[in-house]
Amino acid sequence: MRSEPAFLFDLDGTLVDSVYQHVMAWQEALNAEGIELSVWRIHRKIGMSGGLFTNQLLRETGTAITEETSERLRLRHAEAYGRLSASVRPLPGAIDLLAALSDAGIKWAIATSGRMETAQYNLERLGVDPDKVPVITRDLVKYAKPDPDLFIAAAERLGVPIEGSIVIGDSIWDMLAAQRCRALGVGLLCGGYGTDELERAGACRVYEDPADMLVHLDEVGGRR
Repeated sequence: MRSEPAFLFDLDGTLVDSVYQHVMAWQEALNAEGIELSVWRIHRKIGMSGGLFTNQLLRETGTAITEETSERLRLRHAEAYGRLSASVRPLPGAIDLLAALSDAGIKWAIATSGRMETAQYNLERLGVDPDKVPVITRDLVKYAKPDPDLFIAAAERLGVPIEGSIVIGDSIWDMLAAQRCRALGVGLLCGGYGTDELERAGACRVYEDPADMLVHLDEVGGRR
């Protein structure tokens, strides 16, 4: 019997236009700790796990990050993002895409490497109620992207096999995570990565934004 694929969405840069707010929040947090890192370097790290982010900081700045420093950075980032979140908006077509999947009876969930303390602002913008829609945040898994734990947990919450699911994300970290759990990866350009980068990381299709993906939904098995 034929079954519809489940759609597992990243959040920042995929459904909401929040990447640059996160970048500025991280820069503020890093500056407060006396760690200098260029904005473009921070941008390339959005979406990866906190541990990988810490390792990258060590490699690029030579600064050893203790557990205490890491926790202060997280709290400073969350506080700064809370202030900047007022400017966050859903990406074009995001709300319509989620509504179309729901109307067609196609299962979907959100899996974000952000913690609920920052994800809550983005979910509010989308009108997504985590009590009604499966939302997997960094708080709920041992490892975040590029490890596949977030997407595996989202598929489990939906009661579907991860191998028959489609991961939609805006970064190479999303696509690498999709490959590692044998899901199909679909890339969106609205997070700042290019088509070639996303395809090299494993994206089977790349669209401009959720609105573009909605127009081509049949290409990834989302027939309405």
